[in-house]
Amino acid sequence: MSNIAGASGATPGSAPGPSGERRGSEALHLARRNPKLLIGLTLVLGFLLLGIIGPLFVDHGPNQYVGPQSRPPSGEYWLGTTTFGQDVWAQFVYGIRSTFLIGILGGGVAFLIGTAIGFLAGYRGGIVDEVLNMLTNVVLVLPALVVLIIAVAYLDARGLVVQAVFIGLTTWPWAARAVRAQALSLATREYVDLARLSGRRTWRIITTEIAPNMSSYLVMSFILLFGGAVLTAAGLDFIGLGPTDGVSLGLMLENAVAWSALQLGLWWWFVPPGLAITVIVGSMYILNVGLDEVFNPKLREL
Repeated sequence: MSNIAGASGATPGSAPGPSGERRGSEALHLARRNPKLLIGLTLVLGFLLLGIIGPLFVDHGPNQYVGPQSRPPSGEYWLGTTTFGQDVWAQFVYGIRSTFLIGILGGGVAFLIGTAIGFLAGYRGGIVDEVLNMLTNVVLVLPALVVLIIAVAYLDARGLVVQAVFIGLTTWPWAARAVRAQALSLATREYVDLARLSGRRTWRIITTEIAPNMSSYLVMSFILLFGGAVLTAAGLDFIGLGPTDGVSLGLMLENAVAWSALQLGLWWWFVPPGLAITVIVGSMYILNVGLDEVFNPKLREL
């Protein structure tokens, strides 16, 4: 997650001016010509559509016993069946939906907390900055995965939303530190001083003067938080601390390992979820690199 601090390619510039529309058109033109951004975006949207549309064409639940056991992929069962006769394709498409839900909710919670603290600390400075920075450092040094394991292990019923909230509550510090660094720089700009002298409230200045000038940076931060949430959730699922009332790609891997799918040669049970997690997270990072090249003139010159 420390990569957030390194994505400085979206360092905001000056206040919006007459050239803002021209810069937007230039960024759109560069985005259309950037292969990394196009590849990453295509893969992400492809899996997102599969997670949204796929379950609509499955006429049974993902954990329902619907067919013969350990059946390889066929026209009837596209990804075969498990040792219990469950449809792997049904679990796969529902698992992709759960993956995006975890990424959006977990990354979203971390993003909201991190940006709120980062903006407030960077803009206000002084004692507010010291207190919020101390809070960020305290959470930052906590072993997030250990805290998540302990917290989730003691829950009787674990759902996707609960898991996502816990992930978001433990992964926001990197976003807070990165946003604070950018906000500190922007807080001294002339247009911010002018807004401050005009009597605008703090959050009004942050949302209308500072945040728009680092919008690309914020988008890339959310992408990194999304990918981090997906990987964290997959890790929790794999050790048996995933949702108790649903299905996910990580749980598919955990069940495949628990029931010796590798030893039995049931590759269709563990390869699709493992490959999907890898491609989704990898494409998010490729998308992030592409956006960095679009918004960072120094990278475009390389």
